Amino acid sequence: MTSNSISLEDSSSFTDTGAIFFELASEQRLSILFKLSNHSSKLAQLAKDLDVTMQEVHRNVNRLQDSGLIRKDANGQFSLTTFGTTILQQIPTMNFLSRNKDYFSDHYLGDIPMKFVHRIGALDNSEYLEGLVAVLERWKQIYNSSREYIFGMLPQIPLELIESLLAKIKQSGIKFNYILSQQTIVPKKRADLLKDAGFHDLLKQGLVERRMVDKMPVAVILNEKEATVMFPTLKKGQTVADMNSLFYSGKENALFHEWCLDYFRYCWYSSKTFDESKLLEV
Repeated sequence: MTSNSISLEDSSSFTDTGAIFFELASEQRLSILFKLSNHSSKLAQLAKDLDVTMQEVHRNVNRLQDSGLIRKDANGQFSLTTFGTTILQQIPTMNFLSRNKDYFSDHYLGDIPMKFVHRIGALDNSEYLEGLVAVLERWKQIYNSSREYIFGMLPQIPLELIESLLAKIKQSGIKFNYILSQQTIVPKKRADLLKDAGFHDLLKQGLVERRMVDKMPVAVILNEKEATVMFPTLKKGQTVADMNSLFYSGKENALFHEWCLDYFRYCWYSSKTFDESKLLEV
């Protein structure tokens, strides 16, 4: 997995972008855009929906028209332009980062490919969980609620999760694909537990598949309807996902799930053959 960067060579080329950000800085203008994203509307209806005066909405509608974000047809109906629709679709990215600015003051995106950074708004409308106990309980929930598969990129492997996961696979016959990184921390009792649970038989049956990557700054755990993602902290030398917090969403947020699934698949197809000797027992 390689890092990506954007070259900002000439700040003067962002004049138009700055103007659009200025227009979006108004809560009322944003509200107008979101109203029009649902259906076209006349001036009077916009004023009524937003509970503002005709004069106020008229002034802001004119500004949005001048910016090319909305248009008015011959019947006086306002609607989003293609430009306006596309700009509005970028709002979740700003919203996600703004709502979690404290989190990202000491966490980073882990040098994930730029194509996933561009889609980071898909993680908006997620639930933030903090604390190792809460994180582990949410992992267990995902394991227990799965009916088809569990995919995981695991920064560490707590012993209690191994037991519950293996029991679920043997009971339900679900598919478990997981990725570990070199130097992943595993408990010393893990080898004996896997042997006693018939883990290698599950490998032979194809119910369990595993791969390895050099490092894992960002981790995801998901089943067919729920997903979580964990980012690394900015601590010096930190190259693994922080297990003390995560972002979670259920089946109501398809974009969040799709982001996590796509990222897992990207890492899976970029990974190496699993090497047990690279793990770190503690």
